[in-house]
Amino acid sequence: MDLFQLISDIEKVDPEVYERFDSRRRVFKHFNKMGKALSAAALPGMVSGLFSKAYGQTSALPTDVVNVLNLALSLEYLEYYFYDTALRRPTYGLPTSATLLTGGTAATGEQQGITLIRNDEEGHIKTLRAALGSAAIAEPARTLFDYSGGKGAFNGPFKDVFTNSATFYAVAQSFVDTGVRAYKGGAPTLFNNKDLLEAALNIHSVEARHSSHLRTLRRGKAAGVEAPASAQAVPGSLNTAPKSWISGNDNGGASPNTSVSTTPIYGAGASATDYPAENNVVQAGRTITTDSGISAAAASEAFDEPLDAATVKTIARNFVAASSTLFT
Repeated sequence: MDLFQLISDIEKVDPEVYERFDSRRRVFKHFNKMGKALSAAALPGMVSGLFSKAYGQTSALPTDVVNVLNLALSLEYLEYYFYDTALRRPTYGLPTSATLLTGGTAATGEQQGITLIRNDEEGHIKTLRAALGSAAIAEPARTLFDYSGGKGAFNGPFKDVFTNSATFYAVAQSFVDTGVRAYKGGAPTLFNNKDLLEAALNIHSVEARHSSHLRTLRRGKAAGVEAPASAQAVPGSLNTAPKSWISGNDNGGASPNTSVSTTPIYGAGASATDYPAENNVVQAGRTITTDSGISAAAASEAFDEPLDAATVKTIARNFVAASSTLFT
């Protein structure tokens, strides 16, 4: 969860949110100073106190603010259960005699990384629930989420997600690539706040590194190298052995030609003008391939593209039961 982006989203429905907290500049200076010293355990209490101060003079949080926070909470549950289920497969009756997070030193390192990510997501959930109080959505059941991409049928294109490491990391890449684009989609709302913009872009760069790590790991596995290596051949297939960054539209991602395609993750958003596809080669009104003479792939790799909230929700709905109201 990115607290700065969350408050920026709330600003869209409650323009006075900064005045409720404090002056715009002072509140984010406080966050920047506290961020290095504040423990994860203390963060929920701090956020809860912040929102109590902001909205304590009213009987309840404004409806639009509740909607923003609960959408963020829904996304956190989606990610938390994904990593937690992978780490605790025996608990949920999933077979363990497979290649997921098992087998040697490399797998042990992978498991430690996934454990850290899972724990972060759990902290995010606690923070959001503290901020929402009684307005938080009921905790969704783990069984509500279908990581096969089958919308509750559990027979989608990723049906071996918890028994096959290649599928697991492909889905993980799909989630994080969606998140990076969604995060950038909110950046224009930060332009009038230089302190917030600086902090937000710093966090965005970390999210992009997560994507790069997962992609490098996938490329290593496809090459038969269980840990990322510095000297690997350029991957022949962006679907199974991706570069460490998005190239063009990444051949549609991990599952481009199935009933639940990952193509929207790399395609244009609701407005192709505002949210172009990842293979876009036009920046600031200039066609990079024409101006520089570099290839279209190289030109697209030099920039990330944003994605709108509506498209992000459409992607997320593939991973919950069709009857669910999450991401609607």
